[in-house]
Amino acid sequence: MALFSRDLGIDLGTNFTRIAEADEIVLVEPTVVAVQLEQQKIVEIGQEAFNMLGRVSEEMEVSRPLREGVVAYYEYTYLFLREMIKRVTPMRMFKPQVMITHPYEITSVERRAVHEAGLEALGARSNVLLVPQPIAAALGVDLPIGMPSGNMIVSLGGGCTQAAVIAVHDIVSGKTLREGGQTLDEAIATYVRRKYGLIIGQPTAEMIKKQIGAAVPQDEELRIELQGQDQVSGLPKPFTLTTSEVVDAIQDPLDRVFETIRQVLEKTPPELASDVIDRGIALCGGGALLRGIDNLMTQKLGIPTYLVDDPENAAAIGSLRALEIYPVIQRNLPRF
Repeated sequence: MALFSRDLGIDLGTNFTRIAEADEIVLVEPTVVAVQLEQQKIVEIGQEAFNMLGRVSEEMEVSRPLREGVVAYYEYTYLFLREMIKRVTPMRMFKPQVMITHPYEITSVERRAVHEAGLEALGARSNVLLVPQPIAAALGVDLPIGMPSGNMIVSLGGGCTQAAVIAVHDIVSGKTLREGGQTLDEAIATYVRRKYGLIIGQPTAEMIKKQIGAAVPQDEELRIELQGQDQVSGLPKPFTLTTSEVVDAIQDPLDRVFETIRQVLEKTPPELASDVIDRGIALCGGGALLRGIDNLMTQKLGIPTYLVDDPENAAAIGSLRALEIYPVIQRNLPRF
């Protein structure tokens, strides 16, 4: 590991945090902390804390410092960031220059919380900059956003969904829906509770989504056998869930995603909207890995939608590239 400072791009997400350096991902960790409540002391961070979800006593709390893409617990956020940065820069003589992503349309107070958490995590004489996630993601997938033509990107994150039309390094029209992958998990858990009378935790619902989930019915019907807690007796009880059931469970939150994208398109100038129709919609974020989501979006919106390469890491790689062209994009970035 080099002793001298190098640039870092950080995609600070509700579910996962990714750090990029030298145009490659050097760290991926769940954005989770485990806290000892009586002493208010963090005992585990990242994957180690995530492994404790739903498996701790009342004396411990496993918490996500970010909710719906924004800082919910400031102290936990900066301590989490400090540990993550330390893991990738353990012996640097100089502080790295850092670009951190944030959701589009958040308030100046919410942006300031991200900025100050980054400064406190890095320490004195640090240079911490912020970039909206849609711009970072677009740079990460090499969309020609510096041109005077419209490029649309949709990021399906864990805590929020963002849709934006970008031209000349600026978001011309965009919107953030404070629902994302976690909302789909909640919809699956609600479906299981209503249909089978069983309670499952968020990690189990997420596992169901990843293993057998889909946005549209599939030719191959997958099944998964699990245990849930009976609502009446409180005892464990087995159940089987199928892909078609997951499709039914998540349609309402997916419809809200598509409505958000429609609203962005309605606000887009006709010339740029025409560009979007010709070029299609780039789909990224962890939620983009849900099977059939690109096909369903194409069907619902009437505009070709395609899954980008490496959708989960696009924003992190793009935040690093945003750092390289910061003087160019600075005039279009929101102020605190």
